[in-house]
Amino acid sequence: MRRLFAVMPLLACAAACTSSPPPPAPPPPPAPTTSIPPTICSEAGFSLTAGPVEPALGHRAAVVTLTNCGTRDLIVSGYPEVAVLDTGRAPMAVTIERGSSYMAMDPGPADHPVAPGAHLLSVLSWSNTVTYGDTATGAFVNVIPVPGEAPQLLAVDSDLGTTGKLTVTAWAPKLKT
Repeated sequence: MRRLFAVMPLLACAAACTSSPPPPAPPPPPAPTTSIPPTICSEAGFSLTAGPVEPALGHRAAVVTLTNCGTRDLIVSGYPEVAVLDTGRAPMAVTIERGSSYMAMDPGPADHPVAPGAHLLSVLSWSNTVTYGDTATGAFVNVIPVPGEAPQLLAVDSDLGTTGKLTVTAWAPKLKT
């Protein structure tokens, strides 16, 4: 019993001497928004969507789909014009090349009739190579499907590494394998 009384003051002192646990850390700030307007049908009858980014051994690709959302047949040829934008939607200093890449074979430019509801595909690809220098990461792309059209904003996370280069294939009804 005497031992219990001797231990009690020590326990009381230990309880009083310990501080309360630190308050929880504040929540992290919200991430920059990558929301974009819903898919629209342009006056010319085009809509664009971007598929998910597909990775492979340090290479990346996203498929852009052009859909004829209008009521008349359209003819589309060549390559889409693409600009990579950062999270603030400002243009980035990225070299855009046309042709094949590790991730996609370029079918080359050709005239394609696109009936209402039909679609064409183009692949955006890049390498996430990191060597000396600053890395570049885009959050969006502005895509002009055909000359004279207004750009359409698409969410595409592009971790370009230090290459600063994106490759675009020509429009085609299916991907070339």
